[in-house]
Amino acid sequence: MTHPQGTGSGLSIERLCALAPVSRASFYRGWREASPAREETALRDAIQRLALAHPHYGYRRIGALLRRDGWQVNAKRVLRLMREDNLLCLRRKAFAPPTTDSRHGFSVYPNLARRMEPMAPDRLWVADITYIRLDTAFVYLAVILDAFSRKVVGWALEAHLEARLPLAALEMALAARRPPPGELIHHSDRGVQYACADYIDRLQDAGVQPSMSRGGCPYDNAKAESFMKTLKQEEVDGSDYRDLADARTRVGRFLEDVYNRQRLHSALDYCSPEEFELIHSSRGLAAASPQLQQHQPICP
Repeated sequence: MTHPQGTGSGLSIERLCALAPVSRASFYRGWREASPAREETALRDAIQRLALAHPHYGYRRIGALLRRDGWQVNAKRVLRLMREDNLLCLRRKAFAPPTTDSRHGFSVYPNLARRMEPMAPDRLWVADITYIRLDTAFVYLAVILDAFSRKVVGWALEAHLEARLPLAALEMALAARRPPPGELIHHSDRGVQYACADYIDRLQDAGVQPSMSRGGCPYDNAKAESFMKTLKQEEVDGSDYRDLADARTRVGRFLEDVYNRQRLHSALDYCSPEEFELIHSSRGLAAASPQLQQHQPICP
């Protein structure tokens, strides 16, 4: 870690402390408290990116890649961080057969969404969780999409990975959509947050049938994976969030105002998700409305 010998502004630390005014002791005390946390967060972010780019690499190879990129880390530290972020288990699942990749003891449900192409809203929801980096920490975003329109129907952003994170997204989706019991399938990965009793009980109470990806098959949840890539490219990667509240406000604005209402999807005949659902609900009036008929999309 680089010692703060300079500030990049052309002013010495002594001069900045005099202008602030703060003592040099306070400056260095603040740097010692904040800089290690920022370095640890940056390192964890680098490990996450390398682990996603090289899903079959263990902690030793990830460590070698980090050192090539200029990080001064040993294998023990890389192993600790990968274990804390559950990256070691994620890669081991890729090698495990489908009957043994459930490591949490809860029931694993069959994949009901495979080859399913919903022809109306609220027939298939897909769910996933991703991380978002702050300055000195990570927060986690749980999202539920309607597979027909790609619309975000529920989301939650918190600083933990407990089951109440995706449960909050599920409650938002159920309250907003009110799907008829028995008609909706909810598809997710096999993670403990989705397989635990609290989550499954809530699905079943709402008359929603759970579905889960096969072990080591990210393509089973391709729509959710594609959405997460879009989210990272168009919002997260170019943002510098101050804290959890700032991230929640800005990510929420992107999800609800930009992605749902403005972003055009090639799979939706270049409509936004909300426009696509509106046109679908108005199909009965399309013949009497030339304007609607001209903008009628092709169902995916």
